[in-house]
Amino acid sequence: MARTSASSQEPEVEYTVAAVARRLGVAAATLRTWDRRYGLGPTSHNAGEHRKYSEADLLRLTVMRRLIVAGMTPADAAAKACAYNGKISVAKVLAPIEKQADIVKKLLAAAKGFDQETIQDEIRLQLKKNGVAQTWENLLVPVLVEVGALWASTGDGIEVEHLLSEIIMISLSEHTSDQKNKHKCRPVVLACVGEESHSLAIKALAAALAESGIPTTFLGARIPQQALNEVVRKSAPPAIFLWAQLKKNAQIEFVSQIPVTRPAPRIILGGPGWSGKPCENAVFSAGLQHAREEIMRAIGA
Repeated sequence: MARTSASSQEPEVEYTVAAVARRLGVAAATLRTWDRRYGLGPTSHNAGEHRKYSEADLLRLTVMRRLIVAGMTPADAAAKACAYNGKISVAKVLAPIEKQADIVKKLLAAAKGFDQETIQDEIRLQLKKNGVAQTWENLLVPVLVEVGALWASTGDGIEVEHLLSEIIMISLSEHTSDQKNKHKCRPVVLACVGEESHSLAIKALAAALAESGIPTTFLGARIPQQALNEVVRKSAPPAIFLWAQLKKNAQIEFVSQIPVTRPAPRIILGGPGWSGKPCENAVFSAGLQHAREEIMRAIGA
C-alpha cells in the first residue's frame, strides 16, 4: 500500500518487514532487533494497519547494513544510519545489494547442506568476475554474518561456520596464488593482534592486495608483540595492518610498542574491536577497500 505525500500529492512507496528483509538480504528478526535496539524501524503508521517502512527508512537501513559489512559495530553503524538524510534514490542504493541477495541465499543453503562443490564454484566465479573487495564485502561477509547470527541465536550451525570459513580461506589462497607482484616495494605486514584468532579478514585483504600486485607478509592469527616487532625490524615494511575482531584484543599499547624504523610505516587498524579507540599513530580503516587504499598510499601507488 502507498500513502500520499503532503508536499507532492504523489503516492510514496511503503514496504513490509518481509519486503525489506528480502531486499537487504537479512532476516526479518534482524530488522526487528535493529528497531528495538537502535530505533531503526518503520516510521509511518496508519491506524488499524501494520507499520510500513518508507523509502527513507529503507535508505537508512541500507546504510546500516553497508557499514556493518564494512566492519563497523552495529551500535556505531546505527548512529550513522539514524543521522543519514541523503537524497539518493532507493533503487540506486539497493541495486548492488539486491544483485547479491540471491547468491547469498544460494551459499547459505549450500553451506547448510555441506555442498562444498557449489560453495567453491560460486566463490571462485565471483572472485574472478567481481574481484576480492566486492566479493568480500557484498557476498562473503553477509553470508558469514547470517551463519554467525544463526549460531548466536540458536546455538546451532557452528560446523557450518567452520566449513564455510575453511572454503573461503582456500578460495582466497587460490586467488592470491594466481596474481603477480607488480609493485617493487617491501612486503606489507598483515597480522591479528594479541590473542585474536579471527584471521579470515586479513586473508581477504592479502588476496585483495595480491590482486593489486602488492606483496605481503601474512603473519595470521595470535601474533605476539615480540614476533611482530622482529618482523618489522628485519623487513621495514611500508605499511602494517593490524586486525582485531574483539575489543579485548584491540590494545593501543600493541601499536605504541612497534619499533621505530625508517622510513616510518603507515599503521592501519581494522576490525570492530578497534571501534571507539582513537590512536594517534594509526589510521582506522572502514573496510577492506579503505584498507587497500591506505596501503596503496603508503607504497606511493
